[in-house]
Amino acid sequence: MDRENHSLTLYTAQSDTVLQVLRRDGACYSRQEYVARKYGESSKVFLTAYNWFVKAAAEIVPKPPEAELPYWAFQDLYSLDTSGGNVLKLLVPANQVVLFDLYSWNKVLCMKYLAETAADERAFSRELSLRGLQESDVMLTGFYPDLRQRILDSWPRLLRHHYALLAGDTSGVGSVQAGLWQLRAEWVQEGLF
Repeated sequence: MDRENHSLTLYTAQSDTVLQVLRRDGACYSRQEYVARKYGESSKVFLTAYNWFVKAAAEIVPKPPEAELPYWAFQDLYSLDTSGGNVLKLLVPANQVVLFDLYSWNKVLCMKYLAETAADERAFSRELSLRGLQESDVMLTGFYPDLRQRILDSWPRLLRHHYALLAGDTSGVGSVQAGLWQLRAEWVQEGLF
């Protein structure tokens, strides 16, 4: 596939501030301070997941120096939470997109193990249960480094469908989510722009 000439239609919801920056500068980049401000006390959980994603996604699509964190977009409008922002329809070059399964990303956000199979998931859950633990206990404390590493080692499975999704194959994926290092004014096709 010629990734240079291929574009994807994606949807995102962004604040008025992001739209103002897009209008003024033509591009906008997300920062860790915005996530910390948005999620407050819960920001440690989000930043743990986001910082892992940054490292993994940068191996697929190089991160511009201005970007600290990604913006989120979705292949289907129904997957988008429109409660806090302006809905934008984007046409994004495929070489600027990291694609993955929304439901797997939600597991990462909940600090969960991304199993290879259903049997693998049951075995890991059983192991945690026998020890009286939950994944969040493991990930947010320093007491279980071996289990924490196993969870972190499972997260690259989030990106296992990226190239198939770029080719249009959504089998094995519930809903397609995208990470974008930036938003660009020329990508906006429709919306409050």
